[in-house]
Amino acid sequence: MTDTRAAPPSLDSDLFHLDQYAAYAALREQGPVSRVSFIGREAYLITRHAEARAALGDLRLSNDFKKQPPEVELPTYHGIPEDVRPYFAHNMGSNDPPAHTRLRALVAREFTARRVESMRPRIEELADRLLDTLTGRAQADLVESYAYPLPITVISELLGVEERYQSDFGRWSNEFLVIDAEHAEQRGQAARALVGFILDLIDRRRADPGPDLLSALIGVHEEDEDRLGNDELASVVLILLIAGFETSVSLISMGAYLLLTHPAELATIRQDPSVLPNAVEEILRFLGPAEITTRGALEDVTIGDVTIPAHSTVLIAGAAANRDPRRFPDPERFDVTRDASGHLSFGHGIHFCVGGPLARLEGEIALRALLRRFPGLALAIAPQEVSWRRSFLRGIDSLPVELAR
Repeated sequence: MTDTRAAPPSLDSDLFHLDQYAAYAALREQGPVSRVSFIGREAYLITRHAEARAALGDLRLSNDFKKQPPEVELPTYHGIPEDVRPYFAHNMGSNDPPAHTRLRALVAREFTARRVESMRPRIEELADRLLDTLTGRAQADLVESYAYPLPITVISELLGVEERYQSDFGRWSNEFLVIDAEHAEQRGQAARALVGFILDLIDRRRADPGPDLLSALIGVHEEDEDRLGNDELASVVLILLIAGFETSVSLISMGAYLLLTHPAELATIRQDPSVLPNAVEEILRFLGPAEITTRGALEDVTIGDVTIPAHSTVLIAGAAANRDPRRFPDPERFDVTRDASGHLSFGHGIHFCVGGPLARLEGEIALRALLRRFPGLALAIAPQEVSWRRSFLRGIDSLPVELAR
């Protein structure tokens, strides 16, 4: 059966971004799949948890633009110039098996849980240093002074990025993540800058290897019989930079926002800090960074009573699925003691976000250190005045806080 309902308001509209969670809820109650408009084209939005989870593992829904007709452009690639598009098309998230399986296995050899956990002391040290700079101040922008510099330093050190390049990387990354018609040219310029930066970085680390992850991946590139090709290596670094940086910035800033606007939950953590790892999962469920994942249908796919035609754009709304009452009772309530397992903020299945473990670790360390250092921490503005980034990688532009009351 084909969906014949009128399309809801465009996902590009100001009205949608004013309160997308209300829009998601309304669409979710109509059915698991809705036709929408996105970047001037028709798309199919999946909003219920069971269907979203299944879609994330459905190989008929692909993020590999090479499998789509030339006239079909997936939102993931909107605005990316043709000359650098291959670098975005050879990473793990943009390939299906068997190419994805091979790339993931090669990266997993070096980007291990042990490597991530070994970074804990350094992340704790960096968090304490940043908080030292805030001690004695009455107010600060928590994004600018803490949530942004901590993850960018961590991912830069992980990949061997020199300090003098970090601010440029952050700017390019932010510009690249805005997917809309008005910013297509800016996004293209940022994509080109990121690729050029990464290719230069690979050359520098090849000439002067160190203990960083990129040097290790270059070792795989040069020594392994099933090695990473140079474009694949650049693509892997690209996705690690973005996944390992932007998700952590958003998690830290949005976690602080949620705790400061839910005093009872903040009190629970202050009374029992061991709750914090669970609280991070609830933050990810309630206000996760990655709202929507894009796919392209390789063939007709029926979900519920909607048939999605081949070569259609499919948007899997993890943010909507994470508040589906069919999966999470009372989903609009933020509860740091809730069992939030099963949320889709880092995806599901073979494309589960490779930067997820690092983001979790940074979020836990950053929030623990922040709450310990500033027991009187509070928002310096009304919650409705907080500035949010208009992007489907959700984030806060600025979070003014009072450090002591």
